[in-house]
Amino acid sequence: MSGEELASRRCKPCDAGTPPLRGEQARQLLERIGVQWDLVDDHHLSARFKFDDFAGALAFTNHVGAVADQEGHHPEVCLTWGSATVRIWTHAIDGLSDNDFILAAKIDQLYRG
Repeated sequence: MSGEELASRRCKPCDAGTPPLRGEQARQLLERIGVQWDLVDDHHLSARFKFDDFAGALAFTNHVGAVADQEGHHPEVCLTWGSATVRIWTHAIDGLSDNDFILAAKIDQLYRG
């Protein structure tokens, strides 16, 4: 499944009984999203997006917020001058789910678009 295919999917609710994605399973999905994403401690995804100024980073952050709200899956976003850092994990399972990779692919499309 490519990043575009991931981005075309919708996030689905999961509950505390859903097992987190780890190891090879998480790494395989990571390969399908943008190169700026890192898998951190088999727990969350993190990426830093660079911009020419604060306004560009702020606009991107607002777009990320709109997509996250639409998907019902909300990342941690840190906005600074010229960059936005996004961290994603599924709080209900305190780890990674398919939803995290779907949202990351959507955010990657925003950045490239």
